Amino acid sequence: MVLAPKENAGLDPDRLEALYSQLGPSAAEDVVCRAMEELALRLAHIDRLFHEHAWGDMRKNTRALVAIADQIGMTGLACVGGHVISCIDDVDHIALAATLARLNRLGEGSLTAIWDLQDLSI
Repeated sequence: MVLAPKENAGLDPDRLEALYSQLGPSAAEDVVCRAMEELALRLAHIDRLFHEHAWGDMRKNTRALVAIADQIGMTGLACVGGHVISCIDDVDHIALAATLARLNRLGEGSLTAIWDLQDLSI
Protein backbone atom coordinates (compact mmCIF):
# COMPACT_ATOMS: atom_id res chain seq x y z
CA MET A 1 0.00 0.00 0.00
CA VAL A 2 1.24 3.48 -0.84
CA LEU A 3 0.12 6.40 1.28
CA ALA A 4 -0.61 9.58 -0.63
CA PRO A 5 -1.26 12.25 2.00
CA LYS A 6 -3.42 15.11 0.87
CA GLU A 7 -4.96 17.95 2.81
CA ASN A 8 -6.79 21.17 2.14
CA ALA A 9 -4.73 24.30 1.71
CA GLY A 10 -6.44 26.15 4.56
CA LEU A 11 -6.91 29.50 2.87
CA ASP A 12 -8.70 32.40 4.51
CA PRO A 13 -10.45 34.21 1.63
CA ASP A 14 -11.57 36.95 4.05
CA ARG A 15 -7.92 37.87 4.67
CA LEU A 16 -7.33 38.15 0.93
CA GLU A 17 -10.50 40.14 0.47
CA ALA A 18 -9.45 42.55 3.24
CA LEU A 19 -6.04 42.93 1.62
CA TYR A 20 -7.64 43.74 -1.74
CA SER A 21 -10.08 46.25 -0.26
CA GLN A 22 -7.36 47.89 1.85
CA LEU A 23 -4.73 48.21 -0.90
CA GLY A 24 -6.83 48.18 -4.04
CA PRO A 25 -6.76 45.48 -6.70
CA SER A 26 -3.48 46.39 -8.38
CA ALA A 27 -1.39 46.88 -5.23
CA ALA A 28 -2.91 43.83 -3.53
CA GLU A 29 -2.19 41.65 -6.54
CA ASP A 30 1.38 42.92 -6.47
CA VAL A 31 1.69 42.03 -2.76
CA VAL A 32 0.18 38.58 -3.26
CA CYS A 33 2.38 37.80 -6.27
CA ARG A 34 5.53 38.86 -4.42
CA ALA A 35 4.44 36.88 -1.35
CA MET A 36 3.82 33.76 -3.44
CA GLU A 37 7.25 34.06 -5.04
CA GLU A 38 8.88 34.57 -1.65
CA LEU A 39 7.02 31.59 -0.16
CA ALA A 40 8.17 29.31 -2.99
CA LEU A 41 11.78 30.45 -2.51
CA ARG A 42 11.60 30.05 1.26
CA LEU A 43 10.10 26.56 1.04
CA ALA A 44 13.03 25.44 -1.12
CA HIS A 45 15.53 27.21 1.12
CA ILE A 46 14.07 25.71 4.30
CA ASP A 47 14.33 22.23 2.78
CA ARG A 48 17.96 22.88 1.86
CA LEU A 49 18.71 24.14 5.38
CA PHE A 50 17.17 20.98 6.82
CA HIS A 51 19.56 18.82 4.76
CA GLU A 52 22.47 21.02 5.89
CA HIS A 53 21.39 20.69 9.55
CA ALA A 54 21.37 24.50 9.81
CA TRP A 55 18.69 24.57 12.52
CA GLY A 56 19.03 28.24 13.51
CA ASP A 57 18.77 29.50 9.94
CA MET A 58 15.98 27.03 9.26
CA ARG A 59 14.03 28.36 12.26
CA LYS A 60 14.54 31.97 11.16
CA ASN A 61 13.41 31.28 7.59
CA THR A 62 10.41 29.29 8.78
CA ARG A 63 9.34 32.17 11.03
CA ALA A 64 9.52 34.49 8.02
CA LEU A 65 7.49 31.99 5.95
CA VAL A 66 4.83 31.87 8.69
CA ALA A 67 4.55 35.68 8.71
CA ILE A 68 4.22 35.88 4.93
CA ALA A 69 1.69 33.04 4.78
CA ASP A 70 -0.36 34.66 7.53
CA GLN A 71 -0.34 38.02 5.73
CA ILE A 72 -2.02 36.59 2.63
CA GLY A 73 -4.42 34.22 4.36
CA MET A 74 -2.58 30.92 4.09
CA THR A 75 -3.62 29.89 7.58
CA GLY A 76 -2.90 26.18 7.11
CA LEU A 77 0.64 26.86 5.90
CA ALA A 78 1.24 29.30 8.76
CA CYS A 79 0.01 26.72 11.28
CA VAL A 80 2.22 23.92 9.96
CA GLY A 81 5.14 26.35 9.84
CA GLY A 82 4.59 26.87 13.55
CA HIS A 83 4.74 23.10 14.04
CA VAL A 84 8.06 22.98 12.16
CA ILE A 85 9.43 25.65 14.50
CA SER A 86 8.26 23.60 17.51
CA CYS A 87 10.07 20.53 16.18
CA ILE A 88 13.25 22.57 15.72
CA ASP A 89 12.94 23.95 19.26
CA ASP A 90 12.32 20.45 20.66
CA VAL A 91 15.34 19.09 18.75
CA ASP A 92 13.11 16.30 17.40
CA HIS A 93 14.64 15.57 14.02
CA ILE A 94 12.32 12.68 13.20
CA ALA A 95 9.20 14.76 13.82
CA LEU A 96 10.88 17.65 12.01
CA ALA A 97 11.42 15.54 8.88
CA ALA A 98 7.76 14.48 8.85
CA THR A 99 6.46 17.96 9.60
CA LEU A 100 8.72 19.51 6.98
CA ALA A 101 7.34 17.07 4.40
CA ARG A 102 3.85 18.20 5.41
CA LEU A 103 4.92 21.86 5.12
CA ASN A 104 6.18 21.23 1.59
CA ARG A 105 2.97 19.42 0.54
CA LEU A 106 0.80 22.10 2.06
CA GLY A 107 2.98 24.87 0.60
CA GLU A 108 2.58 23.49 -2.88
CA GLY A 109 -1.17 23.06 -2.42
CA SER A 110 -1.56 26.53 -0.91
CA LEU A 111 0.34 28.22 -3.72
CA THR A 112 -1.82 26.42 -6.27
CA ALA A 113 -5.02 27.29 -4.39
CA ILE A 114 -4.20 30.99 -4.06
CA TRP A 115 -3.16 31.10 -7.73
CA ASP A 116 -6.53 29.58 -8.64
CA LEU A 117 -8.33 32.15 -6.46
CA GLN A 118 -6.51 34.97 -8.23
CA ASP A 119 -7.54 33.53 -11.61
CA LEU A 120 -11.19 33.59 -10.48
CA SER A 121 -10.97 37.25 -9.46
CA ILE A 122 -9.60 38.48 -12.81
